[in-house]
Amino acid sequence: MEAYLALLNESPKLPMPTAVQIAERAGYSVRSIFERFPDLNALRVATADYSLAQAAALAPPRRVDGNRQTRIRSHVETRAGTCERQVALWRALLFSVDETDELKERVRIGRERTIERFEIMYRPELSTVAGTERRYLLIALEALTDFESWARMREFFELSFDDACAVWITAIDRMLPPTPKTG
Repeated sequence: MEAYLALLNESPKLPMPTAVQIAERAGYSVRSIFERFPDLNALRVATADYSLAQAAALAPPRRVDGNRQTRIRSHVETRAGTCERQVALWRALLFSVDETDELKERVRIGRERTIERFEIMYRPELSTVAGTERRYLLIALEALTDFESWARMREFFELSFDDACAVWITAIDRMLPPTPKTG
């Protein structure tokens, strides 16, 4: 899995690595890959599971009780770090997503976890909207902070990490409803 991820990260715009390339990188024979995984799709699914677990472990919600700007900055920096580390795998999953229901499920889980994070980080603001309006807001926020959004800012627009974060911070702040007064 680590060899597969390394190859994806080295050449994120190239087609999927072959079994031969993965085996060479891992220092194993091609046969060894297929002793552990019945096919490359099973390797992709296992790698997606590994990456989802890694993202959850490396990016727990932080500063959820902070003020609005603190929560937005914390959330964006965490999300941006995840995107930096995993955009190549995400692209590979999307490239192969129509091949199996297992991959579709991993993509769905990734998107749901992003939405769940918004619900945790922006609970005060989201408490002021309900129903369809809330659902649409969460969908828009997820789309805004998608891996491809991050990659587009970093690769196409050549923004630095900090500048790309600033774009997301500004956009999220504008999209969220006002923070309710407490006390």
